[in-house]
Amino acid sequence: MPELPDVTIYVEALRARIAGAKLEQVVVKSPFLLRSAVPSLAVAQGKKVNEVRRLGKRIAIGLEGELWLVMHLMIAGRLHWGTKAPKAGSRNLLAIFTFDNGWLWLTEAGTQRRASLHLTASEAELTTLDAGGIEPLEASRDEFTAALRSANHTLKRSFTDPHIFSGIGNAYSDEILHSAQLSPIAMTQKLTAAEIERLYRATRTTLADWTDRLRADANGAFPEKVTAFRPEMAVHGRYGEPCPRCGSRIQRIRYASNETNYCAPCQTGGRLLADRALSRLLHQDWPRTLDELEALKRR
Repeated sequence: MPELPDVTIYVEALRARIAGAKLEQVVVKSPFLLRSAVPSLAVAQGKKVNEVRRLGKRIAIGLEGELWLVMHLMIAGRLHWGTKAPKAGSRNLLAIFTFDNGWLWLTEAGTQRRASLHLTASEAELTTLDAGGIEPLEASRDEFTAALRSANHTLKRSFTDPHIFSGIGNAYSDEILHSAQLSPIAMTQKLTAAEIERLYRATRTTLADWTDRLRADANGAFPEKVTAFRPEMAVHGRYGEPCPRCGSRIQRIRYASNETNYCAPCQTGGRLLADRALSRLLHQDWPRTLDELEALKRR
């Protein structure tokens, strides 16, 4: 799922291309995409683009008349830009936005249709789509601490909750927690002041560094290689590979269709966190340390 760094780069690329341009036509090709009925998409056609902004993990395109087109790409949605119209026959094509200077189109890989498009009629309506989490790159240390301690959750849950932190998801929460050397299951209300300070700095540094890196990779072109799995990441998506800090193998906790990646020596004092799928099978035989895990593999 595109998160704060990826969405920021999308917004910058769109702003450079469509700010001041006229939206001539919107064609929605998937009945599952449009999640609002009033106002009709027809009223957006012919309107000039005044602004493009990020709203959490959403992309909001502001049009004349206080209209806002709001897209959430979810897991597999991606945006594309070109000076020629896309081929209309692609089954992954969900929507085409025709501007007076080019075409923007939305695709979604796979068969599940989770991406969404809303059209709101005012700034007030736009704010109803905002979950309300703080902006991690704008929040002060005190604001960050208050948000973190607002509920007693695990760090992983808190960082991926848009009501607490805006724009952070599965990938960058893994990277932030590895940078801060904190366990994904540490409880937020039990963190020390020093741990919160470390986490605050890691959050800002990780998100800012990755935004700069993705901006440099795009080099002014429209971003076409948006992915949650990058070889330069420290832990996310790198299960079984060596930790760049200590060399130990990256571990994981699997749940539903997601997984949390972490380094046991760097983040949990060497303790393995229970993987639900495997621990149900192994029960008391679940290894507690890396040494026990290696011994189990040799049986």
